Amino acid sequence: MPATSAPLLRAETSEGIALPVLDITNPAFKLELDEAALPAEIERFVAEEQRRQRVPGWLMRLVLAIFARRSHLVRTMRRARAGYLPGLATYYLKLGADNLPPPLDDTIDRQIVSSLAARSVRLRLEQLARLLAEALTPELAGRPEAPLRLFNIAGGPAMDSLNALILIAAERRDLLAGRPIVIDVLDIDPAGPAFGRKALRALQGEGQALAGLDIGLEDARWDWRDLDALAALLWRRRAGEAVSAISSEGGLFEYGTDAEITGVLRTLRGALPAGTVFAGSVTRGDAATRLFRKGSPFPIIPRGLAAFSALAEAAGWRVAASRQAAFSDQVLLRPRP
Repeated sequence: MPATSAPLLRAETSEGIALPVLDITNPAFKLELDEAALPAEIERFVAEEQRRQRVPGWLMRLVLAIFARRSHLVRTMRRARAGYLPGLATYYLKLGADNLPPPLDDTIDRQIVSSLAARSVRLRLEQLARLLAEALTPELAGRPEAPLRLFNIAGGPAMDSLNALILIAAERRDLLAGRPIVIDVLDIDPAGPAFGRKALRALQGEGQALAGLDIGLEDARWDWRDLDALAALLWRRRAGEAVSAISSEGGLFEYGTDAEITGVLRTLRGALPAGTVFAGSVTRGDAATRLFRKGSPFPIIPRGLAAFSALAEAAGWRVAASRQAAFSDQVLLRPRP
């Protein structure tokens, strides 16, 4: 760990595992992956994955069964329900090999979190947090009396929202001080938001990144096909009166159908003010991503940035900015005039 790294904060999961609280400003979480390095990394991934996919299916299943005896991560991924990786399992992948606590620190676990796929998920988080922070800063400056509401769809522990607040607090703490702030996590799995609340409390401790700020984290069990429930939630939260932002990291835009995405976008567009932004990850549609998806049990939809942009436009939004990771593009949406 670099000498300049702050001590790692920790929060406990429902399984009793004390996990580090991921703060992208802490050098302990420095990611050795950037957009300039992606082409060479992807080329190596393609070559390795093509070799791996030539292994007979029965042999791969046997290998995974053997690995699962030692690896907490392999067991967690094999238990994933309905084809979705739970928010906390995704969180494990973002910590980096040197930050894995027992029982997640087996050699196999360390290899998994060092893979391009895992590092790309970590880059995805950082890119979304920065897109949110950059977009929110001028909105907060222009509305100093308004509360801030961050809606996180399929958000798990809402680390993109928390890290966006960490980034803003580091640069312009005055924009958050004295302002009521609530993160609303809309998810079907309560374990992720429960950990997120503990992580928030740790970050609000004396001398920590979010100390002294009025921040709460609430969660609602929500299926993104239920648009009436979404509209009711936005009304109850008085979202139209707040500085509001939405995010969905590894969620709606990657797993949702066209109809589900447009339904949510139209509902949000009709309920929230013009300054609202939506940051989310979109699965890429290139050959490397299709190869990755072929070897993955998770039903992500590789629609690509161009197709997604057209979908968003039809629902009343436009892509205002984007960032590339290995298998996804992170986008910032703004309402169309």
